Amino acid sequence: MADTATTASAAAASPANASTDAPPFQLGKPRFQQTSFYGRFRHFLDIIDPRTLFVTERRLREAVQLLEDYKHGTLRPGVTNEQLWGAQKIKQAILHPDTNEKIFMPFRMSGYIPFGTPIVVGLLLPNQTLASTVFWQWLNQSHNACVNYANRNATKPSPASKFIQGYLGAVISAVSIAVGLNVLVQKANKFTPATRLLVQRFVPFPAVASANICNVVLMRYGELEEGIDVLDADGNLVGSSKIAARHALLETALTRVVLPMPILVLPPIVMSMLEKTALLQARPRLLLPVQSLVCLAAFGLALPLAISLFPQMSEIETSQLEPEIARATSSRTVVYNKGL
Repeated sequence: MADTATTASAAAASPANASTDAPPFQLGKPRFQQTSFYGRFRHFLDIIDPRTLFVTERRLREAVQLLEDYKHGTLRPGVTNEQLWGAQKIKQAILHPDTNEKIFMPFRMSGYIPFGTPIVVGLLLPNQTLASTVFWQWLNQSHNACVNYANRNATKPSPASKFIQGYLGAVISAVSIAVGLNVLVQKANKFTPATRLLVQRFVPFPAVASANICNVVLMRYGELEEGIDVLDADGNLVGSSKIAARHALLETALTRVVLPMPILVLPPIVMSMLEKTALLQARPRLLLPVQSLVCLAAFGLALPLAISLFPQMSEIETSQLEPEIARATSSRTVVYNKGL
């Protein structure tokens, strides 16, 4: 966040508003209001925009430089609010807000859908063997672990050992639940083959949802031990709070339960209906491409809805935090980076 001096210098170089649709630019703040779900939804549509995956290194440097010029009041004439919002969108999609380092492309939120959809298709393949169940659950939790780690709150250092512990815990929990449920389904003699196949398609959801919670908690357990930074309204560091860390992990874990719900529940329902159509019965080779498109659509809908449940920069009343933090500021509320 910009401090008072920064705000003043930025105001001195206020951009020309050539686009009447663009609100006045505010450095470090979302373009859309975060107090409403719709505002957060529009904000995260920007964050997950896959077009930012194709931004060149040169374009990224230009975007960062433009924001630096705005910050220091040296903005060149003719720069519009739309250009500044576009530059900030690029920076937020590619660089971590705490470390300012580039996030590896498959682990960015903008890469979550393109790189995650093939995994979802694999999870929902019918007639899974034990080996294929283990493989797809391992691959899914490996991807999730890397996304969680890459988008964590990084105001405190996190040793590699914590990452390994969280990764192993998430993979073991996901594989155990998925394999256990598949075995139960196979032994359920009351199910007809068609019913058994349908039930098997729903097995990934409870496995993935429970493992996602385990993944988030284990991957970010260090935040609970060390706390995370909380900032006042001017962006000044107030202190490190374990209570804020608990709120951050709870909010993130809830999004990880909501996220796989439409992704792993809607496609089996849709596919069970589509498979009965004359087109797919006559052309079974179309089953996999159609399922891939259905999964892509479900993923594209689920991700922005899930991560919009809570703002990334969450607000909490200082009275709810540790006494030493409440005494360290006159602000009624403070903010913290929840992580994604």
